[in-house]
Amino acid sequence: MTRVFNFSAGPAALPQEVLEQLRDEMVDWHGQGMSVMEMSHRGKTFVGIAQQAEADLRELLAVPSNYKVLFLQGGATAQFAAIPYNLTTSASVADYVNTGAWSKKAIGEAKRYCKVNVAADPAASNYTSVPAQSEWKLTPGAAYLHYTPNETIGGVEFPFVPDTGDVPLVADFSSTILSRPIDISRFGVVYAGAQKNIGPAGLVVVIVREDLLGHARPDVPTVFDWKAMAADGSMLNTPATYSWYVAGLVFQWIKRQGGLAAMEKLNRAKAERLYGAIDSSGFYANPVAKPCRSWMNVPFTLANADLDKPFLDGAKQAGLVTLEGHRSVGGMRASIYNAMPLAGVEALVQYMQEFQRRNG
Repeated sequence: MTRVFNFSAGPAALPQEVLEQLRDEMVDWHGQGMSVMEMSHRGKTFVGIAQQAEADLRELLAVPSNYKVLFLQGGATAQFAAIPYNLTTSASVADYVNTGAWSKKAIGEAKRYCKVNVAADPAASNYTSVPAQSEWKLTPGAAYLHYTPNETIGGVEFPFVPDTGDVPLVADFSSTILSRPIDISRFGVVYAGAQKNIGPAGLVVVIVREDLLGHARPDVPTVFDWKAMAADGSMLNTPATYSWYVAGLVFQWIKRQGGLAAMEKLNRAKAERLYGAIDSSGFYANPVAKPCRSWMNVPFTLANADLDKPFLDGAKQAGLVTLEGHRSVGGMRASIYNAMPLAGVEALVQYMQEFQRRNG
C-alpha cells in the first residue's frame, strides 16, 4: 500500500505516534475498562488528563503565571464573538488588521457587537502581503488590536508581532500555534482552533491575561464568559473531553520531539524545501510576497490551469492527498503543519518535478 501524506489545511493530519496511541487506548484507557470519551469530565481520571494537558501546553509555550489557559468549544470562530463580548462595550472601538479570509470573518462578527476600525487592509495586493505597521491607522485607546498571524487560505503570514503598547494584542494563532516559540507575554489574548497543530476539530484553546478577565458584558452567554469558564477550569459545561485528551497527547509528542525549538527547525526546513522547488521550477508559482510567506500553508499554481486536475489525480495515486486549493482561490495548497514529516514534503517535491518533466 502506498504511504499517504495528508496535506489537508484542517482538520489536518495528526502525528502517527499519537494516532497509534489513540488506537491502543480507544476501548480501555490504562486499565480503566472504558474509553476516555466515556469518562465523566468531573471524575478524578479525566481531571488528571486535563490538568496534565494544560501543564504541558504551559511548558511548551512558556505561558506566564498571570495567564489563564482555557480549553473551550466552538473552534476559533466562536471566539470571533467571545472576544468583543469580553473586551468591549457597544461604544468601544476595536482595531482589526485585515489580511485575508479569516481576518474578514473576525471583522464581520465583531461589527455585530462594537465599533470596528480596520487599521490596515492590503486589498491592493490581493492580500499577498502584510503592510508595515507604520502604515496602519490605529485608534488611540482602542479596546484591543486583533490580527491573524497566518492566513490559512491565502498563505500569508506576518513576519513580525505588532507593537501595540498598552492596547491588548489579540491574535488568532489557529494555524501557527506550536509551530515555533512565541512570546506569550506580548499578547493579551491568544486563541487557536485545534484542528491544525493541536488535535481534533471542535476544541479551541484560549490563553488570556488575567487582568482582561471580569469585563464581560452583562448579557454575555455564560459559556462565552472567559472569567466564568476560568473559574470552573473550562468545565462549566461538559467540555470536548476526547479532543482535550488528544490535544494532551499531541503536546507530549511535541515535547518528545524536542519542544518548539525543534518544531521551528523542522518547519523552517520543510517550508524552505517546498518554496525552493516552486521558485526554481519556472512551472509552479506562489503569489505571496517572500517575506510574508506562510510556513504552514503553501498555495501554488501551475503554469497551465488545465493541468490542475491531472496534477491532483496523479498526486492522489502517489499517496499525496488533499492538495486542492481552497474553493475561493483554486490552484493547489500544501499544508505542512507539525505532523507532516520532512519525508512528506520530499515526496511532494519529487512528484512535482516528475509532473513538470512530463507536462512542462
